[in-house]
Amino acid sequence: MKSPLPSPPTPRELDLLQVLWPISPATVQQVHQLMSKERPDLSHGAILRLMQIMHTKDLLVRDETHRFHLYSPAQAQEIVQTSLMRQLIQSAFSGSASAMLMTLVRSGTSEQEREEIQRLVREHAN
Repeated sequence: MKSPLPSPPTPRELDLLQVLWPISPATVQQVHQLMSKERPDLSHGAILRLMQIMHTKDLLVRDETHRFHLYSPAQAQEIVQTSLMRQLIQSAFSGSASAMLMTLVRSGTSEQEREEIQRLVREHAN
């Protein structure tokens, strides 16, 4: 199955998307301020370069009509997560969603998370 993403995001790009989804649109400065809380070693220039690369990869959309460019994710969070999950199921679980789910359940999920998974499965089965 073809991924709806133009190019799968790298781990660092995913980190940036996790920051950008809730605040979008945002300037490089805004993203840098938030990301530097957990990664103080990241410079403004590094964030700018990463966002420019992500724009060329069609992972971000850039609005150049303002004094400072505003960036937004090109895809909604759910679309990106679904695409990455499909890729993971295909590559790591030979296409078996049930094998992926069993691994997830056995990997230390809490009782509350297991109950939530059961509830979601029941809801989507109907």
